[in-house]
Amino acid sequence: MSNGNPINFCVLGGGGEIGASCFEVSCNGHSILLDSGTHPKKEGLESLPAFSLLSRAPDAALISHAHVDHCGSLPYLLRQFPGVRSFATVPTVRLVDRMLHNSVSVMNTLRKERGIEEYPLYEHEDVSYAMRLMRGQGYQEWFDLPTRGIETKACFNHAGHVLGSASVLLKFPGHTLFYTSDICETDQELMSRYCPLDRSVEIDTLVIESTHGAVDDEHARVYEAEIPKLADAVAGVLRGGGVALIPCFALGRTQEITNIIARHQEAGLIPRAPIYASGLGRAIYEIYEKFPEYLSPNAELRPLNDFKRIGNVWNHETMEKLLHEPGIIVATSGMMLENTPSALIAEALTRANHHGIFFVGYLDHETLGYKLLHSQIGDKLRYGLGRQPVERKLENIKRFHFSAHAPRKALQQVIHHIRPKNVVFVHGDAEAIRWMQDNAANGCANFAPTIGQTITLEA
Repeated sequence: MSNGNPINFCVLGGGGEIGASCFEVSCNGHSILLDSGTHPKKEGLESLPAFSLLSRAPDAALISHAHVDHCGSLPYLLRQFPGVRSFATVPTVRLVDRMLHNSVSVMNTLRKERGIEEYPLYEHEDVSYAMRLMRGQGYQEWFDLPTRGIETKACFNHAGHVLGSASVLLKFPGHTLFYTSDICETDQELMSRYCPLDRSVEIDTLVIESTHGAVDDEHARVYEAEIPKLADAVAGVLRGGGVALIPCFALGRTQEITNIIARHQEAGLIPRAPIYASGLGRAIYEIYEKFPEYLSPNAELRPLNDFKRIGNVWNHETMEKLLHEPGIIVATSGMMLENTPSALIAEALTRANHHGIFFVGYLDHETLGYKLLHSQIGDKLRYGLGRQPVERKLENIKRFHFSAHAPRKALQQVIHHIRPKNVVFVHGDAEAIRWMQDNAANGCANFAPTIGQTITLEA
C-alpha cells in the first residue's frame, strides 16, 4: 500500500469550527481540495474559505455532499482558478446545481434587504460553468484524478447523511487518506446508515468530523425514539384545531420529516390534515424521486404531489388560507432565519395559543429559532427585517432531535475500526474537538489544525 510518502494538509475552512469546510491535501507538488463550502454564520467574503492560502490552482476538488457549508463556494473557487474539475456522486451533482442556483438568489435578496454590497459572490452563469466541470461518480467506483505526473485515485463511500452524501477515499502514491465528511451511523427514514470501510483497507490518515464531540452520549437523543414524540406533538395540535409548523433544512430534513408525518397519518397515529412543503424543499424532493436506488432499501418515498405547496407567505391572503384549518407545515429555514417562510409563519402562529412550533434540527445560538425556543410568554421577537416585534402568546414550542451526524461514541468506533496512523479532527467547535483529541484518538498521532494551519502527515 504505502511507500511512506508524507502529505501536507492545509485547512482553508472547517478547522476548529463548523462551516466553510475546505481542506487542501498536497503530495509531490499536486493538490486536491476536499469540499469547498461557505460559512452559514458569516456574510460576504468572510463566509468563504481562505482561498488566498492557495499558491496555485488545485488539480481537482472532491465534493462530499450538497449542503452549502460543503459546496457553497465552488463557483467562487472557479472564478479564482478557472478550469478546476470537481467530482461528486451522481445525485450530489444534481443537488449541488440546485443548491448553488438557490444561493445566488439568496445572496441577491440579502444584497437588497441588508445592503451587503459584496453579494452575490457569484452569478448564475458561474454556477453553470462550475456544473459543466463537475463529474458524477457512483459509490465504490475508483476513478482517476487529473494529477499529471503521478497516479492519484479517489473513491466515494456511502456516508448516510443525506441523498448522495459520501466519505472520500483518496490514494496518493505512498499515502492513503480517508475523509469522513458528515456521517450518520443511524438508519433514517429515507437514508441507510454510514457504510464502514472494509478492514482490509489500510489508512494512513483519517480526517474525521467532530460535530457532536462535546455532546455526552447519555444525553444524546436517539433518532428512532424522537419520531413518536414528534408524532404525538403534531397530533395534539391538530386535535386542538391548530397548525403545526416544523422548520426544516431544505436538503435532507424536509424529505425525512414529510415522510415521517405521512407514515404516521397512514397508520392513524396523526389525524388526516394537509401537509405543506416549501419551495426549495420541494425542488430537492424532486431530485430524491429521481434517485430511489440511493435511498435505504426500506425507504417509502411518498409522491411529492401528496404534499401541498405553501405558496407566497408574504401575501396576507395566502397566510390566511394556510392557517384557517388544521395542517402541518414543513418550511425552510430550519433555524428560522428572519424573513424566511418558517419565520413569517411562526410570526402568525405565536399570536395565538392553539398552534405548535416544533424544531427538528440544529439551532445556532444567534438565530431567531434558538431565541424563539428559549423565549418566554410575553417576550417580543422580530421575525423579519422592517417588521414590528410580535409578543409571544404560544406555549407549545419544542425541539426534537433528528441529527444526521454521528454521536461521539460512534466516531470513536470509526477510529477504532479504521486504526489509522494519523487522525485529524475537523468540523467541530473547540470543545468538541478537544474532547475527541482527549478521548477518541485511540493512540494515533492526532491533530486539530485550525484555519491557516498546514500540517505534515507521515505514512
